Amino acid sequence: MRCGRSVFRSSNTRQKRSWIRMAVLNPDHLLDQAERLTMLPGGGGAPRQADLRRAISSAYYGVFHAVLTAAADSLVGKTQRHTPRYELVYRSINHRSLRSICEDVVKITIPAKFSKYEPRGGFGPDLKALATAVIELQEKRHAADYDPLFRARRSDAVLAVATGRTALVRLWSSSSTRRKAFLALVVVSPR
Repeated sequence: MRCGRSVFRSSNTRQKRSWIRMAVLNPDHLLDQAERLTMLPGGGGAPRQADLRRAISSAYYGVFHAVLTAAADSLVGKTQRHTPRYELVYRSINHRSLRSICEDVVKITIPAKFSKYEPRGGFGPDLKALATAVIELQEKRHAADYDPLFRARRSDAVLAVATGRTALVRLWSSSSTRRKAFLALVVVSPR
């Protein structure tokens, strides 16, 4: 089930020369992969644990790479995806810092160090929903990737994929002003 598609180009489109050096991952492809991994095998029975765990992980990474791409596109520009500057911004964002800003964005009152960067009217429901999804998916990914006692159910993986797809819709549904403020904080944390 698809909640929406993001604005990322499909791999079927003709490659531009600028795409050769920096192959930006398409978040929809990661979510499609995750969805395929949740499918019941042709011979019957339940999906393998490795497939369900990988689906949960891929759902998180779809959202993670969407945020990285949006931040680098906003700061450097889509037409600069082939440049070292684009790569610098893209790779400057790590899981911990993304989670940290997401935890602050979902708070009723944003911490003082962020208040002067907060858009008028706050970050809004779309970015708060995105932030909540990042936090939830990251926790699920940690369990799926690192907890040897974690037993994934198919419903867990299907929910992770749906959460990821909804998060992408919410990212692109947010106002440009709010999204740019959020992405700036993802890249640069004030002191």
